[in-house]
Parts: sequence; C-alpha cells; structure tokens
Amino acid sequence: MKKLRYHIDINASAELVYNNMLGLVNIKTYEQWTAEFNPTSSYEGSWEKGTKIYFVGTDENGKKGGMVSEIADNIPFLFVSIRHYGILDGENEITEGPEVEKWAGGLENYSFHENNGVTTVTVESDVTEDYLDYFDTTWPNALKKLKALSEE
Repeated sequence: MKKLRYHIDINASAELVYNNMLGLVNIKTYEQWTAEFNPTSSYEGSWEKGTKIYFVGTDENGKKGGMVSEIADNIPFLFVSIRHYGILDGENEITEGPEVEKWAGGLENYSFHENNGVTTVTVESDVTEDYLDYFDTTWPNALKKLKALSEE
C-alpha cells in the first residue's frame, strides 16, 4: 500500500470543520462532501474511539456495500484515525479473504490545525495501487466540497 496525503485550507474554525467532516451535528454534511466518492455515501455507527463504524453506500443495483472500520483514535477538533478491516456486502461483514487482505489494517487519518481562523485539514490514506488514480482525483474534489460547506 502507498500512503497518499492531501490538504486544504478552510476559512472556518477547526470545530466547525471537524463537525462538518464527521457529520456530527447533521449527518447531511458528511454525506455532502463524501458524495464525491459515492452519491449515496453515508455512515452507520459512532465516531467514538474504539467503536465499529460502517461507511456505506449503494451500488447501481441498489445493493448496500461499503467498509467495515474501527475508529482507532478521535481527539475532537484535532485528529481522527480510521482503521479499515473489512467489507460490507449487503448485510454481511467480510473480514477475511483475498479482497480484504490487500488493504486490511490500512489507516485513513484526518488532522485539523487551526491558525488565525483558518483550519488546515490534512488527509493521509493508505491506498492499494489499483485505487491511486481514483483517490488522486476524488479526494481533492471531496475536500473542495468540505471547504465550500464549511465556509458558507
């Protein structure tokens, strides 16, 4: 796996950006910026450290799928670490096998650094080779949406 890194400066407090990114006040804010990855993107679960969370969406046939993950760390307004360890196929969790082994244990980290009312969001993500181009296109667009949402 390769570690990809993206960042953006947002003219808003770290608290506001963090809450929008995680959808804590309103899940719709999470769904708006993550629509860049999948128009039906959402999550089920909690952002509390140590808890399981599903990152879900539906495919073109309406079948639910996504990632089975754990919140490895969460320091409000500063840092969030997500450890991916499985795939959600309909209602079934798949945590073993060749599809999972390629990237299981990969981390997705969000850092928030506020300075004079400007928050720099940095995303670091472990990615398999076959998704490099996709994430290099999609992450910058998703962060632009988060920026627009947070600066409204």
